[in-house]
Amino acid sequence: MTGTLIGTQTTSKLPIAPSTEKKSAGGCGCSSKTPQEVKDQKILDRISKHPCYSEEAHHHYARMHVAVAPACNIQCNYCNRKYDCANESRPGVVSELLTPEEAAHKVLVIAGKIPQMTVLGIAGPGDPLANPEKTFRTFELIAQKAPDIKLCLSTNGLMLPDYVDRIKQLNIDHVTITINMVDPKVGEKIYPWIRYKRKRYKGLEAAKILHERQMEGLQALQEADILCKVNSVMIPGINDEHLVEVDEVIRSKGAFLHNIMPLISAPEHGTYFGLTGQRGPTPKELKALQDNCSGNMKMMRHCRQCRADAVGLLGEDRSQEFTKDKFMEMAPEYDFDKRQEVHAGIEQSKAEQKAEKERKAALRKANDAPLPKILVAVATKGGGVVNQHFGHAKEFQIFEIDGTEAKFVGHRKVDLYCQGGYGEEATLDNIIKAIADCKGVLASKIGSCPQDELRKAGVEPFEGYDTITKVAFDFYEQYLQKQKELAAV
Repeated sequence: MTGTLIGTQTTSKLPIAPSTEKKSAGGCGCSSKTPQEVKDQKILDRISKHPCYSEEAHHHYARMHVAVAPACNIQCNYCNRKYDCANESRPGVVSELLTPEEAAHKVLVIAGKIPQMTVLGIAGPGDPLANPEKTFRTFELIAQKAPDIKLCLSTNGLMLPDYVDRIKQLNIDHVTITINMVDPKVGEKIYPWIRYKRKRYKGLEAAKILHERQMEGLQALQEADILCKVNSVMIPGINDEHLVEVDEVIRSKGAFLHNIMPLISAPEHGTYFGLTGQRGPTPKELKALQDNCSGNMKMMRHCRQCRADAVGLLGEDRSQEFTKDKFMEMAPEYDFDKRQEVHAGIEQSKAEQKAEKERKAALRKANDAPLPKILVAVATKGGGVVNQHFGHAKEFQIFEIDGTEAKFVGHRKVDLYCQGGYGEEATLDNIIKAIADCKGVLASKIGSCPQDELRKAGVEPFEGYDTITKVAFDFYEQYLQKQKELAAV
């Protein structure tokens, strides 16, 4: 969002962010850039602080979801909406439901406590557009009081065509649609029923209606110039091969970003797929599908499949710090100027890291011989820095290094290794299995015991505390040197 408000909501006296457009020396506002370059830069500006739409931003900026939308109008075989569940991290799960007024109060509290929080999303625990009054009232309250926070909406798409105008009016600039099929015959294996216009539809008929509405909504978003991310759940044996076709169709209809996520199907979640033994994809299978689709359009690989009340950086969840009994006792500390100051510092850090990355890449491109690609696992608390102890990591970010760049390609969730000062042997085995295809693991500190076990598994431990790019290239140089030494023996 910009610093201005729409319609009758123009009474806010908060400062308006200055325009970033540069005019020519003549002052006429003309530019030497091509229309496409201008368009691309405007899109980059729109996503630069959105951690879901920008892989770079997700290292630095935080998001939060508010759970104001309990009802849903479709049933998915991979979904079981749970309430009052603090120990489970997946979509559709919340600890408590909020009213729009409570949600707005929570946003203002967190915007002060976490000034790098830039995005407010409504993603459930049901479907926001099956709860339109609560959803749009929440957005209205936040737009009035915190105009620098981007508004984001996630939906199954069934009711989307009816609300695109309202979404545009409220300056909701980012919408995510979950699209798992473009062939209703595939869809009937995923969706048992939908409820549309006060009638319940089942099977193939339900899937046909959902597909038609999703395509209509996607087209309407493109025409309204609203950025759209499409989420797809990869379900082996059901839609895994079909998602290539989904990718092609959504690209042709204007989707900006495609997020192919793994099915979560543990039996304890109580979903149909979980109870019937439907497996999720392996990390290797997921990456292969993402790679296969990445030539068509921009692919999101840093999704964490967040709870419907998640708070913080992607990969962390601070929602239990801000439960209703806590945040309702806190006074809002929203400060526009302070937040802009924090954001300026983040942007400076991003620029410095980008310059260092480009400098390193230029040096390595001078090599005539092509260098091998390897994967490394990184323990990080955010900020684009290797800054976490191996034993404290609940996930590892996976980067691919080829001598010219360190490219983020995914993440692997793991159980915490350090438990009360001690490492669990079974947990370490599972961590090693999760990153077994990596040549190294980068962390600020790695204990002697896990170092030995990692080496036995062919994963080299590497300690460092600097930007991910720098530590990754330092490791890569060490790796290449060892490869030369082994070849010389």
